[in-house]
Amino acid sequence: MGFLAPWSLVGLATLGIPIFVHLLRKHVVTPRPVSSLMFFERGIQSSTRHRRLRYLLLFALRFLLLLLIVLAFADPFIRRFASDTHSHLLLIVVDRSFSMRAGTRFSDAKQQALSLLASKPRSQRAQILMLGGRVEVLTQPTPDSNLLRSTLEGIQVGDGQGNFGALGRTVRTLNEAAPGPVDLHLFSDMQRTGMPGNFADAVLPPHVDLILHDVAKVSASPNWTVESINAPVELLDPKDTTKSHVQAVIAGSSTPEATKKISFVVDGKTLLSREVKVPANGRATVEFAPLDIKYGFNRCEVRIEGDDALPADNGSVFVVRRSDPQRILFVHRAADERSALYFGTALNAASHGAFILQPVAVEQVTDLDPNKFAFTVLSDVTSLPSIFEHTLEQYLSKGGSVFMALGLDAGRRAHLPLWGGDLQKIRNFASSEESAVVGQVDFTYPGLEQAQPGRDNGGWAGAKFFYAMMVDPSHARVAARLSDGTPLLLEKPIGEGHLLLFASGLENLTNDLPLHPVFVNFVDKTSRYLSGSEQLSGVRMVDSFVQLRNTAETNKSVTATSEVIDPDGRRPLSLADSQKVQTFRLSRAGFYQIHFANGRSAVIGVNPDRRESNLEPMSQEIRALWARGKARTPEAEKTPVAGTKFQYVSLWWYAMLLAFVVAVMETVFSTRYLGTQREEL
Repeated sequence: MGFLAPWSLVGLATLGIPIFVHLLRKHVVTPRPVSSLMFFERGIQSSTRHRRLRYLLLFALRFLLLLLIVLAFADPFIRRFASDTHSHLLLIVVDRSFSMRAGTRFSDAKQQALSLLASKPRSQRAQILMLGGRVEVLTQPTPDSNLLRSTLEGIQVGDGQGNFGALGRTVRTLNEAAPGPVDLHLFSDMQRTGMPGNFADAVLPPHVDLILHDVAKVSASPNWTVESINAPVELLDPKDTTKSHVQAVIAGSSTPEATKKISFVVDGKTLLSREVKVPANGRATVEFAPLDIKYGFNRCEVRIEGDDALPADNGSVFVVRRSDPQRILFVHRAADERSALYFGTALNAASHGAFILQPVAVEQVTDLDPNKFAFTVLSDVTSLPSIFEHTLEQYLSKGGSVFMALGLDAGRRAHLPLWGGDLQKIRNFASSEESAVVGQVDFTYPGLEQAQPGRDNGGWAGAKFFYAMMVDPSHARVAARLSDGTPLLLEKPIGEGHLLLFASGLENLTNDLPLHPVFVNFVDKTSRYLSGSEQLSGVRMVDSFVQLRNTAETNKSVTATSEVIDPDGRRPLSLADSQKVQTFRLSRAGFYQIHFANGRSAVIGVNPDRRESNLEPMSQEIRALWARGKARTPEAEKTPVAGTKFQYVSLWWYAMLLAFVVAVMETVFSTRYLGTQREEL
């Protein structure tokens, strides 16, 4: 609060006038005739009694009248946010995550959001956000109620996981771009699993007020779900008991003990059914075997029969591809027999017959077609027949895969086929006292992927390397390095294909890697990655991404297109996008049919995040902490947000209006008290 004319407060000295008037009022005595004064005693009359304040209410009114007049001429004002006049940004966030499919939660959220929008003042700006697998900003701040209403009505429930941490980060970003007070209204079921592990991610900026609208009608709804599926991606022989089975885990949340009927469905037909007793709030395992499926892609589902609080999560989809063993072309020097032996042994131990290795000497590859093989291995081959080298280049550009290992013979030649560069240096660790070891491994690389590598660097720390080649790592991804920094495993995209280079040999002369168990895992994962078998079927999670091509650059001479058919049978990619989009987001639950740019096709089953199946809401303590936990500091409270606008509201009219009312009351009371003077004895 402030005063525009503070010098006018000097007029407060006039407040002494009512006091002076009331103390110095004239005392009037009415004479009374008497017959004689002889019986009266002479005395002195005190005037103190007549100088006391009388008519206190009248005095207070006069005092207040002068005070209000002085304040009015001082022109007092108050400063407040301009947002107080309907310029608070109204931020409406609608939760469309998978759990909102339970009951009427989503429809209730939309209806409440529309009601809030209808009560919004016409001049107030509003913005709409959508919370699902990711936070999407649907509109810019606008007072247009028609646009906002149509946007709200167009929101549909999704299959993603609601993450309040992502909401907090998005709101902080928006508030940094456009500072100012915000009223955030969140319409959600306030699912407990939506709160991030780090509560700081969900904390909102200091000038954002959070208002929670809970659309969950009960505190905890009982719900059963298919929590996980263990099924083969590829099946060679349905009679193979080690592979031909499906294991599913059925979990209950806020549920009593119950017996549930579980069905195994393939291409819409129920093949097997089992009954399993699920403990209260517990888990049970059910297994289906053998899998009597046809060749090709089989769209499978494990389904819980009956309804519960969230029927949409009663099934879990996946794809099993039945095929014959794939052949791998292994090209080697005629004198090298060890590399094919070690590689083939590791391949048979890991893949259980999924791949068949076909070793061929380099002199015999002229008439071979690499397109008939899952991928090609070049072991210590630095010179290829020109016809076959040209065939491999075309094979790579169209989406093929080649694994090239450099052995002892590579040091005798400077040129590397297919890689597009020469050898830079030969690292001969055998001449030194100590051999080299693997010092750095990228365990996110598909051929080396491990969830928990361990202290021994995923098993790679024990392998010793005596001989390695230094190549140009430009435009390549380095997945592993030796202890001296020499790149050991590199991948370079060539067209739509993959060229994987191992800077040492596959025998036990340049290194002892084939003698270690990690070699079996490396051969297995590399074979599945280069053959594309892991990508062609199986199961993914909603909001994961699938890679459609290696590069976004289009070749004018060869137009490699990709195609996606979603669970509704629609094609979400336009013709232009099909020629350049690298990755595609799997935003829906169900089966996706994908045709990759390298010419291969796949069917992928997509399921929602099973954390959405736990319908337990967050506690009242967490809600209260979230609504108030905005990281406020004393400095933040005193310092206005940069860019925030203020407006000054004058109180002059209010002071004058109140002075007029007081003046009327003063007139009434003064007439009543002073209209007739009476003698006081």
